[in-house]
Amino acid sequence: MSGGTGDTALPAGERVRRAAVRLAALAQDGLTFAGNDYETERYTAISGLAVELLAAVSGRDGTELAVELGRDSGYATPKVDVRGACFDERERVLLMRERVDGLWSLPGGWADPGDTPTGAVVREVREEAGADVVVTKLVGCWDRDARGHVPPLPVAVVKLFFLCEVRALGEPDALETLETGWFDLDGLPPLSLGRVDEHELRRCLAHHRDPSLPTELD
Repeated sequence: MSGGTGDTALPAGERVRRAAVRLAALAQDGLTFAGNDYETERYTAISGLAVELLAAVSGRDGTELAVELGRDSGYATPKVDVRGACFDERERVLLMRERVDGLWSLPGGWADPGDTPTGAVVREVREEAGADVVVTKLVGCWDRDARGHVPPLPVAVVKLFFLCEVRALGEPDALETLETGWFDLDGLPPLSLGRVDEHELRRCLAHHRDPSLPTELD
């Protein structure tokens, strides 16, 4: 894992948060490959320091953060978030309203172990928007922090945005979705900005209009 904490032009609190995320990843790697009790104790202490830093800059409870970080094991890698963008003949985008925060997002979520990226987004769009889709292209592969999504998370996240074509519409999973709707990009509802922002939606629309555009990469 390379060193460095990112852009020195970032606010101090964000630089500390990013350093703490990297520190937590280093501690996870150390615990995975620790060869004796001394190393285990040392990396456990480093993990505790990462939690303290994250709690200090985020205002979140340290115990809650420790549980969140403790869900992962093995070599630390970014989590993968997939999003599916569907447009109709009027160039309206299909959005779903999250039960968690009451705000609107492209359907999507974490890719599960064993998923292919396209398989994950097809499942998520079906569950969250009630739409059976086929994936037509990868629009963008973006780093969540680099895109400026809020709130910041204690883990690194790579976001994959796919353009999808709707084949059939049904009912979404009521446990996850309050409602769905088609929206013009000039009349968007309040977005769940931790999941998607207007710029990303407009990039998806640009690729819908011109599928020959190259995939956008961070």
